[in-house]
Amino acid sequence: MSSAEISKRLNGRDLINIGIYTAIYFVVVMALAMTGLIPICLILLSSMIAVVGGIPFMLFLTKVKKPGMILIMSVIMGIIMFVTGMTWMPIPVSIVTGLIAEFVYWRGNYSSIKSAILTTGVFPLWACGNYLPLFLQREQYFADRASYGEEYAAQVMQLTPDWMFIVLVVATFVCGIIGGLIGKALLKKHFEKAGIA
Repeated sequence: MSSAEISKRLNGRDLINIGIYTAIYFVVVMALAMTGLIPICLILLSSMIAVVGGIPFMLFLTKVKKPGMILIMSVIMGIIMFVTGMTWMPIPVSIVTGLIAEFVYWRGNYSSIKSAILTTGVFPLWACGNYLPLFLQREQYFADRASYGEEYAAQVMQLTPDWMFIVLVVATFVCGIIGGLIGKALLKKHFEKAGIA
């Protein structure tokens, strides 16, 4: 096995970086999720995650030089959503969006700032998986949240016609790009040090 092949394998340091940045990202997600008790904030949640989470995620990208790191982080987020009370739906979504994000950054050879920003637009799309039960299993979704009250359910339903899911996906991607641009501005020295231009 060549040294080049060995260097492409994830090592302990890579896994530690994945763990650290996933934890940071998770804290951001959970803090923002608290706002979901307000109907409009529930609808804006994936977009807020994309903007605010884009900053630590951009810092994570300065550590990514091998395939698999972004995918692992994405899948972990999907699993965490399942464990914390969402359905299984975020898991397959996180796999698909993680693979796309991996491909985008790989295409930039892990050294393109444009690819990094585009990857930051794609990555938070995993969060849209959280909305699938709302659109595909409405009765069960609101039954599980009966304690929120009928007024809450009525407002959420009013804000989420079937076509809104596509709007949420597009808005999340755009907000991810914005988060990436903010991250680029705030973390300029880190990108220079990592050789990302």
